[in-house]
Amino acid sequence: MADQYQRKINYMRISITDLCNMRCLYCMPEEGIQKKSHKNMMSYEEMITLVKASVPLGINKLRITGGEPLVRRGVVDLIYSLAAIEGINEITMTTNGSLLEEMAEPLKKAGLTRFNISIDSLKEERYKEITRGGELKKVMNGIDKVIDLGMMPVKLNTVMIGGYNEDELDDFANLTYDHPIDVRFIELMPVGQASHWAKTRFISNETLRNRLGLLHPLKGNSGSPAKYYQLAGAKGKIGFINPISDHFCGECNRIRLTSDGKLKPCLHSNVEFDVLMALRKDPQNIENFIRSAIDAKPERHHLNQENAIYSERNMFQIGG
Repeated sequence: MADQYQRKINYMRISITDLCNMRCLYCMPEEGIQKKSHKNMMSYEEMITLVKASVPLGINKLRITGGEPLVRRGVVDLIYSLAAIEGINEITMTTNGSLLEEMAEPLKKAGLTRFNISIDSLKEERYKEITRGGELKKVMNGIDKVIDLGMMPVKLNTVMIGGYNEDELDDFANLTYDHPIDVRFIELMPVGQASHWAKTRFISNETLRNRLGLLHPLKGNSGSPAKYYQLAGAKGKIGFINPISDHFCGECNRIRLTSDGKLKPCLHSNVEFDVLMALRKDPQNIENFIRSAIDAKPERHHLNQENAIYSERNMFQIGG
């Protein structure tokens, strides 16, 4: 289905939980969050029903997110059920990687295609600081496991924060020399908890790209927001995702489902559609409800304009 701006919407990002086993500085409050009651959260069965209703509208690609999706029980069974839906061609997952060493193989057998792994430091103590207790070794073991399973490409998502971890730019880029992975630098977005960080610590990807020097540009992947480059002789690629300095709204092909049952046409808008209530009240009409949410997708965000209105929800509440 195309939205009102003739963008083909074929990609749904599904947050299955707002809980996480880390407390990253720019994402979650140190004390964590209050756990919602089951009645206010989407069940796996309701998510599956929604996806089935979305397929006739053109949705064929899913990304499972959180919070940290691997902390919700039964996630392997969910992936198995989603992979069995006719018309779904790809299921990926964004994770912090801490549980991948044990869970990557069963997820692959269930039908998961590949992983995006969020990691903002390669220094053990700094990683522990930015995640408030995370263990870098577990994440690196998880990355190795995914590579061993051949779930390629493995994508590492890294947020460079001015005055904090930008000194690791070369370390991340150099990972692509010896490993067939994509290291993707994502600009810090003013969403929820990160809003005040973005005002003082934002660093554009253009700045990072210039610091890296000579990079060979690669042809862009269809449907991907990243602009890809390669270091000479490298096995992997370097990507830059620029939601602030060079937005890709004109090519946006996605819609988001939160764990508490809200359809968000745009990450950076406060407009939401209560699909959970609609699904429980009138399940026969759910396809039309999804269609209305897609029709409401705005032409673009306005984060880089003066007096911009930021999303009221944190990223872990929306889905990373």
